[in-house]
Amino acid sequence: MNDHLPPLGCSKTEISTPYLCLDLDHFEANVQSMVAVCRESGIQWRPHAKCHKSPVIAEWLLNAGAGGITCATVREAEVMADAGVSDILIANMIAGSAKVQRLVQVAQQADILICLDNIDQATAISQAMSEAGASVRVLIELEIGLNRVGIAAGPSAIKLGSQVNELPGLQLTGLMAYEGHLLTIEDPAEKESAIRSALGSVVELKKQFEQSGLPCPIVSCGGTGSYPFTVKQPGITEIQAGGAIFMDAFYRHACRITELQYALSVQTTVVSLPTPERAIIDAGHKTMNLSVHRPFAPDHPDLTVDWLSAEHGAIARTPDGPDLEIGQQLELIPGYGDLTNIFHTHFHAFRNGQLEQLIPIVR
Repeated sequence: MNDHLPPLGCSKTEISTPYLCLDLDHFEANVQSMVAVCRESGIQWRPHAKCHKSPVIAEWLLNAGAGGITCATVREAEVMADAGVSDILIANMIAGSAKVQRLVQVAQQADILICLDNIDQATAISQAMSEAGASVRVLIELEIGLNRVGIAAGPSAIKLGSQVNELPGLQLTGLMAYEGHLLTIEDPAEKESAIRSALGSVVELKKQFEQSGLPCPIVSCGGTGSYPFTVKQPGITEIQAGGAIFMDAFYRHACRITELQYALSVQTTVVSLPTPERAIIDAGHKTMNLSVHRPFAPDHPDLTVDWLSAEHGAIARTPDGPDLEIGQQLELIPGYGDLTNIFHTHFHAFRNGQLEQLIPIVR
């Protein structure tokens, strides 16, 4: 398949749209910001790879100071292990014989850390690991209000930890939780209080684990939408905030993260001007996503991404808004980077207006 990849050194307007842009100066500034805030807080940064799905970027982050990476699937872990990444957390439940066997194989390539919330998951993985002469580290995942996965902090979690600690092929290593239900609280003081309360139950369980003789060196949590508060919580050892390297409209406008720069954008072209109130661009649902937050045009605040079809996007125009021309390119900040990057094969990485690198996205 010919992807019609552009030559290095070209400008944005020389590339056929729609495509995914990465501003390297902003990206590197965001990476350094995350490394610095984690070091200042005395914790590790284990950024989530689901936002970029790129071994090149994973290596970039590790070289900058990340202590490991987080993956959302076994497939992502396989890609990263094949590229030589050694310390990988799979922050998802792994069940089913085929997936467990793939976990066994990747555990023989890298130092894998998994999460569990049920003894049935643990026994299946323990058996497969033991038969292969392999092992994985384990975090007990706690439910702290997101209502997704996890076991309640308390006696049931201690019991599960004790059971895991006795199973061959499993190395109990700590706890994991995600405060994702608290990301969009508007008032900063209320948000900080809610996060402190939710994570306080995790830290308290860490103490109970240690009092029970259970190892708990890792307490992992923290997303991009909450990291300024999560890093302040005593007892937390690492955060997983990954989307911070890119930033997007959701993190800025819904989560009110203001310390980071927009590094990720989608370059589009105006292809039709059917009415004074509407412009049509060549980027639709197969280029970006509207479900979490609307993309926006940073250079044209009067424009609104109104709706998307498969390969078309409608831009609402106000009477006093900017004049647009057919063939004009528009830059859009994604509503949510994770659900934008998956539609693309490469990041087009620019510096000083010139294409410096094409970074593959491995899906």
